[in-house]
Amino acid sequence: MDPLAQELNDIIQEQNLPVYFMLSDLGKSLFFPKGILAQAAEAKQKAKKYNATIGIAKEGSGPMYLPCIQQYLAEIDPKDSYPYAPAAGKPELRAKWREKLLEDNPLLRGKRFGLPIVTSGLTHGLSLAGDLFVESGDVVIVPDKFWENYSLTYGTRRGAEFRTFPLFTFRNTFNVEGFKAIISEVASEKDKVTVILNFPNNPTGYTITPGEAEQIAAVIESTADQGVHVVAIIDDAYFGLFYDDEIMHESIFGLLANIHPRVLAVKLDGPTKEQFVWGFRVGFITYGLGGKDDGEVYAALEKKTMGAIRSGISTCSHLAQSIILKGISSPNYKREKSEKVATLQRRAQKVREVLKNEKYNDLWDAYPFNSGYFMCLKLKTVKGEDLRVHLLDKYGIGTISMDTWDVRITFSSIEEETIEDFFETVACAVKELEK
Repeated sequence: MDPLAQELNDIIQEQNLPVYFMLSDLGKSLFFPKGILAQAAEAKQKAKKYNATIGIAKEGSGPMYLPCIQQYLAEIDPKDSYPYAPAAGKPELRAKWREKLLEDNPLLRGKRFGLPIVTSGLTHGLSLAGDLFVESGDVVIVPDKFWENYSLTYGTRRGAEFRTFPLFTFRNTFNVEGFKAIISEVASEKDKVTVILNFPNNPTGYTITPGEAEQIAAVIESTADQGVHVVAIIDDAYFGLFYDDEIMHESIFGLLANIHPRVLAVKLDGPTKEQFVWGFRVGFITYGLGGKDDGEVYAALEKKTMGAIRSGISTCSHLAQSIILKGISSPNYKREKSEKVATLQRRAQKVREVLKNEKYNDLWDAYPFNSGYFMCLKLKTVKGEDLRVHLLDKYGIGTISMDTWDVRITFSSIEEETIEDFFETVACAVKELEK
């Protein structure tokens, strides 16, 4: 093992032994090398006369660039787009995102958590969490309605076993008892368990209530009390897109950060969905540890994460980070964001209104949804894949088949005035397949 990795491991072992036990073998081996990036970062601070470190070209006091490209970036200073961003991300953006987390999540105030580290989108953040904390032989717990990419990220890439529980009870509430049962089952076999908590949920668009969140946290804390290490990966990709007053308008990260020495909360979020910048590919990974820590363990985890980033993609897009920083710092940001969320909320309300029509009762049931981009139908008479293909081939309508009987519908991409026609066409297609 590299001495730099061992040095980080020694810090984690001395300061927070449970976190060391939660690291995968790869996570234990990761470190941020004192190579080009580290030496270039040091030179940036001290090399005032000549700086011959980082592999970029310069002209005058700034980076070299082509005017035919810069003309499209007129409001961005060349120094904020062309050079490489630091491995952990643009410092100003990281600090601003931390401020946002505290503003959006009152439960986090007074809690200890790390400075957000920039990732290349949420999927990259999930992959980094897998590299550090998931490996072959581990068990990952998810509800039976989950984003398929989890399987690719943690199953195919990291070799973990998946175990599921029904997301909903017969009352259409979050299945706390099912979650408790499956985590107890795994805890009886393993001394470590990984859970993925995704609200608003993809594919159903369901967000838990504050009461459900507290029950989930209690189950996790109780599991840790039994001597089991819990890695709680919190996928907050659709955070802030909440359409009902009674649901939880905060991340469950606020409840799980610092809850127990054997619980590591890993928050994945970012502007991808929240600020509608899907193609910018910028996200964040933030750690919330239990137990005592003076900052050394957070620093060690940050360096390991930087090592994973460096060895995978080097650094994230500097230009995208700079644009996002300008956007969320704008005096117009909150107003413009609230206007877009209100538009999505009206679409969600329209979907609910349309689905109340009794003529659909024999065709499908709608899973509960109250947030995010999606909702799901549970078909009663035809299979999801058959309906998907028929809708696409005959009507030019795209949907996603999930499991055997479920179809996911992205209502966020359907204009409000066309929603009624959309579902009427889906109903027509179901009836055609029934014949």
